[in-house]
Amino acid sequence: MPDAPVVRNAREEASALLGEGLEARVLEPSPPAIDDGEWFADDPTEPASAGGEVVSPVSSGTRTWGELISERPELESYASENWLGAHRPLRPVPADFIVERTNLHRVGFHILSTVRERANGKIALRYSRGGFCTPFYGDDEQLRVEGTHLVHQAGDSVRSEPLTTLNAAAAFAGIEYDPGKAEKFDSPPAIDGDEPLQVSEESAAALADWFGFAYSVLEELRLSGGPEHDVGRVQLWAEHFDPATELGSAEAGQRASYGASPGDDAHADPYLYAGAWGEIDRANPFWNDNAFNGASMSYKELLAADDQRQAALDFYRTGFAILTEL
Repeated sequence: MPDAPVVRNAREEASALLGEGLEARVLEPSPPAIDDGEWFADDPTEPASAGGEVVSPVSSGTRTWGELISERPELESYASENWLGAHRPLRPVPADFIVERTNLHRVGFHILSTVRERANGKIALRYSRGGFCTPFYGDDEQLRVEGTHLVHQAGDSVRSEPLTTLNAAAAFAGIEYDPGKAEKFDSPPAIDGDEPLQVSEESAAALADWFGFAYSVLEELRLSGGPEHDVGRVQLWAEHFDPATELGSAEAGQRASYGASPGDDAHADPYLYAGAWGEIDRANPFWNDNAFNGASMSYKELLAADDQRQAALDFYRTGFAILTEL
């Protein structure tokens, strides 16, 4: 976390880096706030404006960041840092990751999602560089976690403070911490609002990398579906703290949620999952997870892959193919 927080406009800073004639797509939300009555957020796979040339983190653009890096290697560091291309390998998580990602989950669920819900009735969050965030709302406002700091941006102003307790975070965000909210969702048990939040830079960085990796893969997965598959948007669900999207016809028994959990009661480490909405054939070895109706790919398997991003895409696409070919 820098000494002083900065005003972020991810798409604008990427476009400035690309230069004239190239339109950037990024994985993070960017202003202006969108009031569309459904998603209230921008779409990273949005096509080019009339006559525009789009550089995208996924294959929906004119070309990908990865393809452009081969021509302009000076873009590699920026693209890698923001999970746009030149993807970094995931590493083993820190020793205290379970405790610390649970505390970050509490901040996302009790603080960030509450702020967003009050603005437009939505609770879902997004990946942002160094952490996670709300999409922009109201008068171009955003609340985000960067490393071990809570950051509030409003127009051209920005302020931050370290994460210390949930009561302090709530006061910073202009809300009250409500422990009772945890009883209404499948989220971590509530804690006293003045209990210190154990969160290290190492765990915060590992979680941010997991979310960035997941968004990079899941936004690409969305392109596997057509109009008949009712493709959803990728959202970081505050109650479960996992980025996920949905593909497939529910009426035809083909729909599933495809996501990336940072870990839960049944899985200590992060994992990828394909959760079918309907019946599955357990005789098929792909459906290997008994904690839910679906399949998972463990963090250990992912770390061992030569190409982690491709391995994740192959896992998701296998589930999608099995379900849509029923």
